[in-house]
Amino acid sequence: MSETIIKKKQKSPRGKPTLKTISQMTGLAVPTVSRALNNAPDIGEKTKILVRKIADEVGYVPNRAGVRLRTGRTNVISLVMSTEHDVMNHTARLISSVAGGLRATEYRLIVTPYFPDEDPMKPVRYIVETGSADAVILNQIQEEDPRIQYLMERNFPFATHGRTKWCDQHPYYDYDNQAFAEISMERMIKRGRKNISLIAPPQNHAYGKHMVTGARKVADARGIALRVEEGATSDMPSAVVKSYVAKMLMEKPETDAIITASTSSAMAIVAALESRGLKLEKDIDVCAKEAMPFLKLFREDIMTMAEQVTAGGEFLAKAAIQAVRQPELPPKQMVEVPTHDSQ
Repeated sequence: MSETIIKKKQKSPRGKPTLKTISQMTGLAVPTVSRALNNAPDIGEKTKILVRKIADEVGYVPNRAGVRLRTGRTNVISLVMSTEHDVMNHTARLISSVAGGLRATEYRLIVTPYFPDEDPMKPVRYIVETGSADAVILNQIQEEDPRIQYLMERNFPFATHGRTKWCDQHPYYDYDNQAFAEISMERMIKRGRKNISLIAPPQNHAYGKHMVTGARKVADARGIALRVEEGATSDMPSAVVKSYVAKMLMEKPETDAIITASTSSAMAIVAALESRGLKLEKDIDVCAKEAMPFLKLFREDIMTMAEQVTAGGEFLAKAAIQAVRQPELPPKQMVEVPTHDSQ
């Protein structure tokens, strides 16, 4: 079969490749080629692999206008993200993993950014009103997120990286930030730390509240002093976090542990404590979660916990597609629960 295909491929017509081009090269009917590219369940996996391989080799690109005219769909998933998030670590990994989750499908990813001084509703409204995507994926979720309420009211497909108060009704993937905080606190206590500071995500985000809840739960149960810092968040620029922590350590020298939620804030914290002559592990411990193994290369004595953003992005891609194609099914949902071994 493969030899026949190669011979036909050499005789492929010039010009922009079409479904008919692939049909001629594979010996399959045009509708079969179309269904294979659309991942139809009644087409065998070997046929799908073959058709995709030939499509890639000849540079076939679907005519989006034609697809939309025939189906009413764009075959586009939009990932809506703030430009201020942790680009070095979390955001970059999320973008690549969602794209990877869509790779073997007919869907393509577009990233729709919005700036810190913009209304986060603006890009969502634009996508819905123009029909420029079939579904959206959102992160930095609020418990009563107006974007989610808007999408639910308009019955527009979406998936969230995080949970809302309505999460039983919609697709989501979330990291259990309450468990992260509880485990981090227990690790600090095991090392004898008694004055712990938490630099949490913004409290208007659901995961920020979850983290504070977990830390306070352990602190209350174990009788440990916990201070949730109000003057800085883990999402702030590194220079701001460094300056804040340096001042905090000067004013509260009893601080012997700091928990934070991002790679960039962890590095800023280390820079601040080292500027005051303090040493990691000896004088003060720092614990952070990260989307890729980086912090141990920066300072071996940082305590870390892994967040599987790659798995999360791939799950969200599949969840968004199901929301488009099979809205009658229960929404795809998953919570990643860290353990003491997830380092």
